[in-house]
Amino acid sequence: MRNTKPPLSFWQIWNMCFGFLGIQFGFALQNANVSRIFQTLGADMEQVPGLWIAAPLTGLLVQPVIGYFSDRTWTRLGRRRPYFLWGAIFSTAALLVMPNSPELWIAAGTLWVLDASLNVSMEPFRAFVGDQLAPPQRPTGYAMQGFFIGVGSVIASALPFVLAKFGVANTAGPGEVPDTVRYAFYFGGAVLLLSVLWTVLRTREYPPDVLHAFDDAEPLGALPAADAPPPRASGGLPWLIAGVAGMALVYVLGWDRMLYVLAGLPLAYGALRLIAARMAPQRMLPTIAADLHAMPPAMRQLAVVQFFSWFGLFAMWIYTTAAVAQTHYGSSDPQSAAYNEGANWVGVLFAAYNGFAALAAIVIPWMARRLGLRLTHLVNLLLGGAGLVSIAFIRDPQWLLLSMVGVGFAWASILSLPYALLSDSLPAHKMGVYMGIFNFFIVIPQLVAVSTLGVLLGRVFDGDPVRVLMLGGASLAIGGLFALRVARPRAERATAAP
Repeated sequence: MRNTKPPLSFWQIWNMCFGFLGIQFGFALQNANVSRIFQTLGADMEQVPGLWIAAPLTGLLVQPVIGYFSDRTWTRLGRRRPYFLWGAIFSTAALLVMPNSPELWIAAGTLWVLDASLNVSMEPFRAFVGDQLAPPQRPTGYAMQGFFIGVGSVIASALPFVLAKFGVANTAGPGEVPDTVRYAFYFGGAVLLLSVLWTVLRTREYPPDVLHAFDDAEPLGALPAADAPPPRASGGLPWLIAGVAGMALVYVLGWDRMLYVLAGLPLAYGALRLIAARMAPQRMLPTIAADLHAMPPAMRQLAVVQFFSWFGLFAMWIYTTAAVAQTHYGSSDPQSAAYNEGANWVGVLFAAYNGFAALAAIVIPWMARRLGLRLTHLVNLLLGGAGLVSIAFIRDPQWLLLSMVGVGFAWASILSLPYALLSDSLPAHKMGVYMGIFNFFIVIPQLVAVSTLGVLLGRVFDGDPVRVLMLGGASLAIGGLFALRVARPRAERATAAP
């Protein structure tokens, strides 16, 4: 007899995903306002990507570790829910501190805490869907998460603009964050904590023995569960040498110091393999290294798609405020009324693309049924790329809302289709750690972005941030093309079979 998970009702899925509303509220406030806060506290435009390094780096470190431990956790609150709760508590505290930072270095440090805490909450939510839902319902679960991502982002991104319309001060003295931003962060902290508490208190989890007894505990056609041995240390030496050589080149040639981050990526991977090979195989670091080395083929193919997709997104998040303020409002001075008006309009644009993404989440399943997952992802990423490129050619800022339609489709697709393509490849006993490892392919392009975009802006793009957005648009399009290389899901192959 088959031992399948019982289907959950609409409201049960709603409750288990509701916490994502608050988590995305925090991320949206961060994405739309942190560059503004940094510039207000005295950061030069070319420094901003370096200050953003906290966001991807904390995700790189935190998510696989949290996934590893949550796979092995069982408490009165369950398996994933303790991480939801503690991440939300620390995220709320960071949201209260960030807009009151008196110095740039305090704001940068608070971003580390904020992003790490948001990642502690977010990573188990992806695994939570895999734990609680049978494969036929998982697309619904990820779509529900996408809905709450859209709703949370719309409200959070638009808050400063709305508060300004109600008379809250939108400018402040030198080194002070406007009240519109401060009050938005306070409200966001409350929403984050309360929404995560709702999920923690209104859901339940399967105990490990029950979870592992379901027939979807192992991917279809997979070999019996076994832990892969850590990769050999010798394979880490070329990566280590490449990283050291890259750092030496940056030093000797006097290149921008942010390129040390780029050189540090192969260095870190080589060091991981060398250290893991010398530790007991059952320890955390060797386990993560082994799972990374033995990841499913679909994950390897999706890694390239994710790289170009998230590079484009990060270019947008870092430079849209500067690009719109300079290109459409004629100001690059963060103390000026014109700059802050443009920054508020960017909040509206970010709210708009998230609103369009919520609508796109309804359309994308229909597209996927007719075009397949891979071609649908290509179409949506091409729409997003066109939307970013169009910002350089549209002169009326009101018409930038049209650009956000394409960005919204790309964003909705990025949040759902890669997980749908990957979903049947992950075993239940490693759902958390593989979701954390999959985050590498979101974080690495962000690290590449923060280490190169400032250099490109100053030395290639003549200080014009809208050109960075055009580069981001091209990157989205390339990611879409690589989606065609991903293996077709078994369901699509079975449908196409004669």
